[in-house]
Amino acid sequence: MSDLLTQLQTQYVDLAQPRLGAAAISATDEFFAPLYRLLNPEPAVFIPGKYDENGKWMDGWETRRKRGDGYDYAIIQLCPGLIHGVDIDTSHFTGNYAPSVSIDACHSANPPDATTRWTQILDARALQGNSHNVFTIDSKQTWSYLRLNIYPDGGIARLRVYGQIRQDLAALSEGEELDLAAMLNGGRALCASDMHFGHISNLIAPGRGLNMGDGWETRRRREPGFDWAIIRLAGVGEISRLVLDTAHFKGNYPYECSVYGTLYTDGNETSIAAQSLYWQELLPPQKMAADTEFTFVEQLKKIGLVSHIRLNMYPDGGVSRIRAFGQLRMQ
Repeated sequence: MSDLLTQLQTQYVDLAQPRLGAAAISATDEFFAPLYRLLNPEPAVFIPGKYDENGKWMDGWETRRKRGDGYDYAIIQLCPGLIHGVDIDTSHFTGNYAPSVSIDACHSANPPDATTRWTQILDARALQGNSHNVFTIDSKQTWSYLRLNIYPDGGIARLRVYGQIRQDLAALSEGEELDLAAMLNGGRALCASDMHFGHISNLIAPGRGLNMGDGWETRRRREPGFDWAIIRLAGVGEISRLVLDTAHFKGNYPYECSVYGTLYTDGNETSIAAQSLYWQELLPPQKMAADTEFTFVEQLKKIGLVSHIRLNMYPDGGVSRIRAFGQLRMQ
């Protein structure tokens, strides 16, 4: 895996995840493999000897061989956000991958149509077969739809669109409660002591965890200390209700959890882990249990406005979701 892809995966969210509302809208052709597979969150697979009525079964989007002018394209709905890079994954496509791509984007409340004005955010680039083709995107605008153009035809296994979610929270009613940690509202998981079995971004994903893999889980700690994860909230607010969910974690839930918070106004987030040593205790240590959703209100301390929180697990284990409800304070 390239350093650039690792950086994008670590720093940003895949805006093309179906669980965030992303969807495959339409394509000029889907003869050999349907478009919806392009957004499958699981890595592409290859099954030797598997064929369907149109030919070799491929895990991705694949068009028929074009025998005239023009090119194929697909329309993808994103979770609205800033785009910093894309991974055009041609895994298992060798003699049938798309040789070149470009990407156009638009921001619209409605699906694109013939009158939509598109902006090119990636000019035509050559692809390699059976590879992660990673490109940076230099754009400062919010986009909600992509048009993925392939020249002239072929297949792509997966599309990942890495960026930062941008939601319009200005329309919230005064005093309206909001999950300040939620990924869909703009919350972002920044760093953790360990992510051996599950990434911290799962903590703030929509809905309850689907299984034990859809949460944050650390390795078994064999030394003193505890595990922690830091989350930047969607905005500044005062937290009035915390939810911790150990869904599907049964023999590996934490013994206890606590939460600390701060109004982080100074310093670079690259050093936030060290600075979190001095944050205030929002939720004192609470006993956990297997496969249970806990809600804490009376247990919360009054520490005022916060912009970041740190979830602590003692000594280790897995948590499926954290919700931090409160009122957003416009700065």
